[in-house]
Amino acid sequence: MRTLTLIFVFFSFVSFSQNGKLTGKIVDESGDPILGASVIYRKDVTIGAISDEDGNYIIELPIGTKRIFCRYTSMVTDTFSVTILENRTLSHDIVLKSVIQEIEGVDVRVGRFNKPLEDQTVSMEIIRPEIIENKNTRSIETALDQTPGLNILDGEPQIRGGSGFTFGVGSKVAVIVDDMPMLSGDAGRPEWSFIPVENIHQIEVIKGAASVLSGSSALSGSIHIRTAYPKAKPKTKINVYGGFYSDVDSATWWRNAPLITGVNFLHSRMIKNFDLVVGGNVNYDHGYIGAPVTGEFVVEDTISNFTEEQMSSKRARFNFNTRYRSRKYKGLSYGLNGNIMYSESNLTFAWLDDTTGLFRAYPGAVFLRKQTIFNIDPYLNFFTQTDGKHSFRMRVLYADNDMTAGQSNKATTYYGNYNFQKTFKSLSNLDFVGGVTGTHTNSYAQLYVGSGSPNNRILNVSAYTQIEKKIKNTLNLSGGGRLEYFELNDSITALKPIFRAGASLKIYQETYLRASYGQGYRFPTITERFIKTGVGNFGVFPNPSLLPESSWNAEVGIKQGLKFGKLYGYLDIAGFWQEYQNTIEYLFGFWGNPIVDPTSIFGFKFVNTGNTRVVGLDISFSGKAKIGKKIDLTFMSGYNYIVPTTLNPDYVYAVDEIGREYSYNSTSLDSTSKILKYRFLHNVKSDIELTFFKKVSVGFSTKYFSKILNMDGVIEEFENSTTGPFIQDIRYMDYYESHRFGNWIFDARISWNITPIHKIALISSNITNRIYSLRPLKIEQPRTIMLQYTFNLDRNK
Repeated sequence: MRTLTLIFVFFSFVSFSQNGKLTGKIVDESGDPILGASVIYRKDVTIGAISDEDGNYIIELPIGTKRIFCRYTSMVTDTFSVTILENRTLSHDIVLKSVIQEIEGVDVRVGRFNKPLEDQTVSMEIIRPEIIENKNTRSIETALDQTPGLNILDGEPQIRGGSGFTFGVGSKVAVIVDDMPMLSGDAGRPEWSFIPVENIHQIEVIKGAASVLSGSSALSGSIHIRTAYPKAKPKTKINVYGGFYSDVDSATWWRNAPLITGVNFLHSRMIKNFDLVVGGNVNYDHGYIGAPVTGEFVVEDTISNFTEEQMSSKRARFNFNTRYRSRKYKGLSYGLNGNIMYSESNLTFAWLDDTTGLFRAYPGAVFLRKQTIFNIDPYLNFFTQTDGKHSFRMRVLYADNDMTAGQSNKATTYYGNYNFQKTFKSLSNLDFVGGVTGTHTNSYAQLYVGSGSPNNRILNVSAYTQIEKKIKNTLNLSGGGRLEYFELNDSITALKPIFRAGASLKIYQETYLRASYGQGYRFPTITERFIKTGVGNFGVFPNPSLLPESSWNAEVGIKQGLKFGKLYGYLDIAGFWQEYQNTIEYLFGFWGNPIVDPTSIFGFKFVNTGNTRVVGLDISFSGKAKIGKKIDLTFMSGYNYIVPTTLNPDYVYAVDEIGREYSYNSTSLDSTSKILKYRFLHNVKSDIELTFFKKVSVGFSTKYFSKILNMDGVIEEFENSTTGPFIQDIRYMDYYESHRFGNWIFDARISWNITPIHKIALISSNITNRIYSLRPLKIEQPRTIMLQYTFNLDRNK
């Protein structure tokens, strides 16, 4: 018996002496301890430990080199190796990465304060440069149009149904490139093709009123585009592409090959303390809209009788960014950025008819434009740890649009901004940003004689501030305000304060609840007030008494990181309520005086239609996954549901020349549901890409637009009034009635990374060649098929 006892003690001692201990702390990227994370021995999953409320863990393991993994709900599992020594304790701290950071591949920083995405108090979507290149983006709006909750119609960005259609004029979404506005000074129109798509670092799309930090155009949201700075080693990228439009059956009009060709190039490098980026684009687009033709008895069109070659588009753009980092004064940098573009294109406002003329322009409703546009942007930044960051930026933006039929216009915009940003450590790391900004635009155009003169000027001066405070790495609070002053032609003035506030609460690991309230304010552009022109058998009429519009937006949202096996994703759900006052809509009516000008009676006009409301739901789900060992999956998807309604359907917002009263009820084709005109209640966006062996990628994109429920009823009257042998008749209502359904649009692509430097891709948009329309009298693009070659010599990889 004594012998058996000694043997038991001996083996117990040997067993104990062959173990060691592993201990440490488990935290997230912010350094916050994680309670309940599992640390497990991979060879024997029965051996493990759970972290306590301080993130501490301790586990006893056999001696030798062991594989350990640490996992926690909705966070990326961490696997590592340790060497356990006999009767020794080894310390190993663990940092678990959030699903969001794993999906993006980098530590994403967004907003004015460069905070993590999950700390934002507003709804925001991020577009990475990969999707821009993968879709052969020739102009940035085609990539933006894949963003959930954002649609680009006729060049106009629309967020959450904030506007109908305005031919791109008076954008209610601010477009900002490197903290500088990119809207034309006279029309408030984004110049999409002017933005350097070859050098995008990141795009941030903010949904909801964002005027406090983004300016007066951000009535329903803002788009912030950040270009990339050079890295330690040079980078050269050249992108060459070519393709064509597919035939559209009986509506095909072209005789020449409908080709699309072009090249993008980029070179960036650091030369000691000097940073240099140069890039550009040359593009030719045959186009899918043909010149007008007239009926047998219709008076010959002498205004828009263009040739096939004249209807094509051509563009050449060159841009540069420079930055010098001072050696003498630490934290001081300054530079000069610039961009210049010449383009020839057409602006088409209506189709010829709704059958074989879908892809031709209506006589007089198409103009040729030769545009010269450039900007020069000097800037200076000074940053110190104690005094914060001072930023001075200036811009001169010049645009000359030489157009047919007397539609030419010129505008010069001067912009300046001073911004101060600091984190006050004495106030528990309170973040502060504030500044003043000024914009002055001089415009000359016969188009704008609705003011009484072709010369018009508009001045905008504003001051803004915002503070943010994070409490115990859990609650993030923000609040701010802006004061706007406008002056138009030294006579029309406006002064308006606006405010915003928001909060983001981390209620669990990878679970973030947010709420925000924001106000918006937009002063009408020169174009909206004063445009006066004839367009074929109809015109565009001025409204000098047009009032500014304002809005407020409230929303509650939740962002949840998810992990299912090797799939990492995050789900974002937001409910929003937005109301507009003095809503500006671009509406069709009988605005002309038949006695003064019998040829210009019908047409469009910008009018204040009263108060409106848009409530809805935003859902997005994005992420990536590993399928086996050789297949990578990335995806982005979203669904947007809105209920856009009028709040005063009987309000008479205009009276035409023959005494007809205009209200929502009297002008709507269908007023029963009070739905605003030209809106899509349901909108779906998705993009998915599979990569095999890190060599071959296959991608698919989907867009869905539900049917338009309401539009201007007077369009039907206008169609009837143009019926006759001597007038080129307008045809739309038959098409509208026979296409009362939604539209699914599909894109596809396949690419092959021949080497890390060389890649070829085959890309098709609207792959089913669907013929569809998203607004009255405008057909959308048919199928395109493109072949792309990319040379990318990035020595930083």
